[in-house]
Order: sequence, then C-alpha cells, then structure tokens
Amino acid sequence: MFIIKLCFISTCLIGLLLLCSAVPLPTDASDMDNSTHHSNESTFLYFAYGSNLLKERLQLKNPSASAYCMAKLKDFKLVFGNHRGLASQRWHGGVATIEHSPGDEVWGVVWNMNISDLESLDRQESVKRGMYSPIDVSVSTGDQDLNCRSYIMNGCVYAPPSPQYLQVIVMGAEQNGLPEDYQEKLRSIETNKYEGSLPVMKELKKATKKSKDRKEETLSDD
Repeated sequence: MFIIKLCFISTCLIGLLLLCSAVPLPTDASDMDNSTHHSNESTFLYFAYGSNLLKERLQLKNPSASAYCMAKLKDFKLVFGNHRGLASQRWHGGVATIEHSPGDEVWGVVWNMNISDLESLDRQESVKRGMYSPIDVSVSTGDQDLNCRSYIMNGCVYAPPSPQYLQVIVMGAEQNGLPEDYQEKLRSIETNKYEGSLPVMKELKKATKKSKDRKEETLSDD
C-alpha cells in the first residue's frame, strides 16, 4: 500500500514539473516586448504634402500629431484641383493632391499620430464623402524608406489654389525645413487671387499665436 502511494505522489510531481516547463513564467523582457508591440499598434505614420504640412493646421482636429521627419515621395507630383470640379467651400480654390508622374517628387512631412485621431483625419479629408481616398505610400528619408498613410483626390479637376491656401502650405514647408528649392517651387505656384476672408485662416492665426506664446514661455523658463 505504501509503494502504491509513493508511485502516485511521484506521478503527480512529474506531471507538475512538465506543466511548469510548458508554460514559461513572465519576465521583464517579455513585458517590454508586449508594451512595444502595443505601442506600434496604437500609432501610425501619416505623410502630409498640403495644408497639413503646417503643425497648427493639422493639430486643429488631430492633437496627437507630432513631427517625425521630412521625406519625399518619388514618382509623384503635387497638383491642385477640386473633387469633380466642385470648389472647396473651406479654401475657395483648388486644394492639393498628388498624381503619379515618373521622375518627379513631392516633399512632405511624416507625422506620428495616435490611432484615436485616424477617424478625425479621414473626416478632414472627406473620405466618407468620396472626395479623397486613403493610400499607402513608401517615402524616402535618405536613410530609410517609411510606409505611411496618405490621401489622393478622386475625380480631380485642376484648379488653382487660393492665395490663403497656398500660404498655409508654404508656412508648413518653412516650419519643417523642406528643401529650399522645393519651397521656391511652392511659392511660384499661380493662385486664383481670391481676396475674401476665410474662417479657417482665423482659426489658424489663433492657433499659431498660441503655439508661439507657448514656445516663448518655454524659452523664458530655460
């Protein structure tokens, strides 16, 4: 009877040891990997080439956006137009899009954004209304290629931008240090010479002033 009990206990111990070896205990390293993976899933990279070059413009509706780097999109060119020829009510002129053009390139800014802002960004680009479609693009930073989300207009009918819209793009290019020759190219774009007031420009003026004041406060604290 003693021998039978001893065999039973031995069998249980062996089973317990096998169970422990099959299920690894958590370590700090594995916790770190899970954290990193979660972080990658919670953000995305967005390549901006139009008015969203300007931080204050993009952050009006997408507060998580932070500049990641500048980059260029090869074999595309920057053009201006309106979806099916319907003039933009916000900008009173053509707005930016990209189209395939071998040998050309479009410079822009790669923004790192939280997934929580993805719906807002799609809304800004009127994706549900069919004006723009999200696309995946591979952009070059010089050191590496990055896969990013971007947008392209559907049914684009060419039209010149308003001076105000072009001004926002140029400000964004200057703010992020895009190549000087590309900035000059942007400044030389012909506009439709619209002189009316735009509500969005008032919003941007306030946001830009607030950003400038915040930066000055930070410098004074240093």
